[in-house]
Amino acid sequence: MIVCYCVVMRILGIDYGSKRVGVAVSDEKREFALPVSVILNTPTLLKEIEKIAIDHETKEIVMGESRDYKGEPNEIMLDSIDLKAKLEKDGFTVYFELEFMSSVQAERWQGKNSLIDASAAAIILQSYLDREKNR
Repeated sequence: MIVCYCVVMRILGIDYGSKRVGVAVSDEKREFALPVSVILNTPTLLKEIEKIAIDHETKEIVMGESRDYKGEPNEIMLDSIDLKAKLEKDGFTVYFELEFMSSVQAERWQGKNSLIDASAAAIILQSYLDREKNR
């Protein structure tokens, strides 16, 4: 009998914003996403994201791919590309997941509160997980 131990790691989700950054994490089977926290976008942002990733034992990150109404990259997207490059330089694998108004969607579901950005990150991550599952 052959026994195979498959190690599936969690994956982190990020909703990047100029003031706040929402963070979510998947379960170990990568079936669902859960909001984790909201981090202020300060010079320590990179270290804080990396600490959350390490605490949740993940090396993969999904970030929202932010575009305007015409489908063009917006100012937030340009900053996201910079953060993605820094995370990849530090050894993380980072994917973009197209997102549109995830914070508005999160607010509709739960009302306005301090975890809107984390819930938006969970929406982005769940979209990625669902698409990967259906591949």
